[in-house]
Amino acid sequence: MDFQLTSEQRMVQDSARRMAERDLYPAVNAEDRDRPLPKEVMRKLLQICAAQGLTSARVPEKAGGAGMPTLTFGLMFEQLPPVVAFAIVGQEATATRIALESTDEQRERLLPDLIAAKKITCTGSTEPDAGSDPRGIKTQVREDGDSLVVNGSKMWITNASICDVINITATQGKNPDGSGRMVRVVVDREESPFQTSKTPCLGFLQGHLGEVVFDECRVPKRNQLGSAGDAARVLTLTWLANRPLFGLMATNMAQRALDAALKYAEDRSQFGKKIGSYQLVQELLADISTAVMTSRLICYYALDAIDNGERANRVSAMAKRYAIAACQRAISMAMEVHGSMGISREVGLEQLFRDCRMLPIPDGTNQILTLIEGRELTGISAYRA
Repeated sequence: MDFQLTSEQRMVQDSARRMAERDLYPAVNAEDRDRPLPKEVMRKLLQICAAQGLTSARVPEKAGGAGMPTLTFGLMFEQLPPVVAFAIVGQEATATRIALESTDEQRERLLPDLIAAKKITCTGSTEPDAGSDPRGIKTQVREDGDSLVVNGSKMWITNASICDVINITATQGKNPDGSGRMVRVVVDREESPFQTSKTPCLGFLQGHLGEVVFDECRVPKRNQLGSAGDAARVLTLTWLANRPLFGLMATNMAQRALDAALKYAEDRSQFGKKIGSYQLVQELLADISTAVMTSRLICYYALDAIDNGERANRVSAMAKRYAIAACQRAISMAMEVHGSMGISREVGLEQLFRDCRMLPIPDGTNQILTLIEGRELTGISAYRA
């Protein structure tokens, strides 16, 4: 087992880090940190990422994507400002989902603008009464001539309030067991108008988490993807990589908190000496460093398992659940190192803390991820008959 990155992987990682520090962080920091980034600013940021292949990392090259290994994607993704990384998940995962189980015509028509970030996109699965269990989806699709008519709403959708295109999961008719038959439909806002709104949240104040409402929204039939019933499988395929990516987003935040804590421990003096010389402060720093290292490694391991074709359900769930919990605690400990300054807005740790607290929710809560791990260990599902 080799824990060292290859020279090529380090080069890709360093390139993404330089790009983020040069082009992304300054643009994000120039905007009001308490308000959503203007749509054109976010589009520009996504286009910068698109030039590095980050908006199409898992889209095959034959479909116009970067087709990179998921571990390589993770190495680059970890370097991004969290609010940009959050938007990239919505953009890249949606492009990947459209690429899966669609026709050549659909890929050629729909993907170029999403890959180039000319259009901002997202995936709409979660609803007021359907979160971890997609079988509870109530958004309905019915056929009417050459159109599909969509009625329903989606909540907690990344990029929703500024999206140009949304890939929704809805139901069309019934399965033999009486459950709704899930379908995937791409809705382009320009040709099929729908309503969106921003959802106020604890963190990611510069982001665009929101709600989408469809009221007799008419969509061309050609925008239905794949076959009825494949929606849950396509979502799961992308969730497997998304989960460790969220873990790496938390790792980025915890690394920044560690860097700040180390500098503060070196600069700050109390009782006549640097606080970094006190044993309990050193313990905090050591625990933060351990959390960062273990979180990074478990997420890399999960992404590598996906690349190797392993059944990664357990390790993917484990990586997200462990990394986010460890990094939340790490950021909290970094705030303790800073004392009163740790809770000030000036230092920015409180923003990292709020943003990191957002991450346990998307693509599987901690409790659902725990049950996925339990199912993989025992072969027994705790939440499905």
